[in-house]
Amino acid sequence: MTNEFLKDLNPEQQKAVVNTDGPMIILAGAGSGKTRVLVYKVMYLILEKKVSPESIIMITFTNKAAKEMGERIKRYLSGNKMKPWVSTFHSLCAKILRIDGKYLGISPKYVIYDEQDQIDAVKQAFKTLGISTKDYKPNSILATISEAKNELVDEKQYPQIARGIFQETAARVYALYQNTLDENNALDFDDLILKTIKLFKKNPEVLKKYQERFKYILVDEYQDTNHAQYVLTKLLSAEFKNVCVVGDFSQSIYSWRGADFRNLSKFNEDFKDVKTFSLSQNYRSTQKILDAASSVISNNTTHPVLSLWTENPTGDEVVIYEAKNEHDEVEFIINQILNLKYFDNQKSDYNYSDVAVLYRTNAQSRILEEVFLHQSIPYALIGGTRFYERKEVKDILAYLRNIENPKDKVSFKRVEKLGKGRLKKFIEFQSAFENSGKQTIDILDSVVKNTDYLSLYDESDEDDRQRLENIKELRSVAIEFPDLTQFLENVALIEQEYMPDHPGNFGQKQKNAITLMTLHAAKGLEFPIIFMVGMEEGLFPHSRSLFDRHQLEEERRLCYVGMTRAKNRLFLTYARKRIFFGQKTSNTMSRFIFELPKNVISNNLHALANDDTPEFL
Repeated sequence: MTNEFLKDLNPEQQKAVVNTDGPMIILAGAGSGKTRVLVYKVMYLILEKKVSPESIIMITFTNKAAKEMGERIKRYLSGNKMKPWVSTFHSLCAKILRIDGKYLGISPKYVIYDEQDQIDAVKQAFKTLGISTKDYKPNSILATISEAKNELVDEKQYPQIARGIFQETAARVYALYQNTLDENNALDFDDLILKTIKLFKKNPEVLKKYQERFKYILVDEYQDTNHAQYVLTKLLSAEFKNVCVVGDFSQSIYSWRGADFRNLSKFNEDFKDVKTFSLSQNYRSTQKILDAASSVISNNTTHPVLSLWTENPTGDEVVIYEAKNEHDEVEFIINQILNLKYFDNQKSDYNYSDVAVLYRTNAQSRILEEVFLHQSIPYALIGGTRFYERKEVKDILAYLRNIENPKDKVSFKRVEKLGKGRLKKFIEFQSAFENSGKQTIDILDSVVKNTDYLSLYDESDEDDRQRLENIKELRSVAIEFPDLTQFLENVALIEQEYMPDHPGNFGQKQKNAITLMTLHAAKGLEFPIIFMVGMEEGLFPHSRSLFDRHQLEEERRLCYVGMTRAKNRLFLTYARKRIFFGQKTSNTMSRFIFELPKNVISNNLHALANDDTPEFL
């Protein structure tokens, strides 16, 4: 039965599955079949080792992944009433606290605050403490509290480590914020893990109960764990030490969320006689795509890198396209897509749904959306809101529409909601631009400056930073349409094309549509054809990373993740000149392109042949 059960696995996968006892690391490269290995490992424990399903827990990061793995296991265990736990960290802790949170004074009927509830609680603390939202952003304070909780620092400990006026203010808010949660029998998302760890440390008998319950622990995407998740895993596995963690240093791209790929390295320090299995055979991509990705990621020096190989065909070369500007870049993509037969030596057609266009920042979707809409190319924007439907973009457009048409009551109501002080400032200078003949970019910049609109966002907050980038990208449209009337007319036409009944709008529900998404959102997915756009220094790698070694290496990991999403064809594009964030720029090709080996690149790369080696190399 064992041989029959394992026949679908390669030798290294089999070793990872049949070694069940003791601590182990499975280093799983991109496309190496780690999900199959995890599922087979659970099944091997149950069917071959006769381990009770209820003694096994598999922890992953998203509810979607947990559901998919659970369903696959369920198919194997048809007729068996007992099932292993398949859960995220947070849902596991939520269940534990429902059962045993009473030992910390937590009612089993506690509620979990969502983001808006949390913001409201922070604002309540602001009001009590007399803190103005003009001086401190609730989102920024909340992010600081979240970071503290993920480092297992509670409201009583935080004042002792707070440094500087911002952290000292956050410490005062933290105490009142947590008090509000306690009074309302509520926990926030970060509390779920923090409180569970507190429960275990204060009540060893409770910890022992769960240690004995979960004799075998499997943790997926271990490179993405933060400190709290790392400690929780260590506590649960301390008794039997039958813990298997799966991860890939090269796919760690969430440090801004607190993820620390070094947790993979710490695992060897926490346990003795750790077994390590490396899954380096790739089942997704061609060898040329793997060679390209491996060549880029091998420039990282702070973590191990798996050398991926495949039995798939060698495949076509990676195509690099030097565009004249951002419009030429999109036209190239469309031309390639409309000639899909070009992608396949066997002359079989691809569908739109086989194609994904990946970019570094959300703001880059704007030009792609506009051109795709104008040419009736179906697309689905994943993990984000369409550019002209984003709140910050709609806010600025409301100001501009009021300047163009003071009788626009709908836009005025939106402006009113942005605050009385901001409204007063707008009214004071609004008339100065009526029929002034000034260019759109000047009017837009004056609106942003005179209303102090940007103060609504915090540059240090990742989400706010994206909103600020979207506002900057709106300036790019303003440069293209100097006349305000024409600018607003262009926006209105694009918004009309967003409407469900427009022939060019296939939207999220359309199955046969090109996927547009950020590189971060693409992790875990795969497509036959991948376009990575904006491969320029300052754009990708992002300008924020250029002078920080660790951030630059994370950008390179992000590039590796993007490249390894491609199954058959990979296209990298960059523009020599680009209007981006409202600036006309002449750009240098991304260092990641220079790191590609010549034998995987298409022969028509005149740009590479003519370029001098850039200074960063």
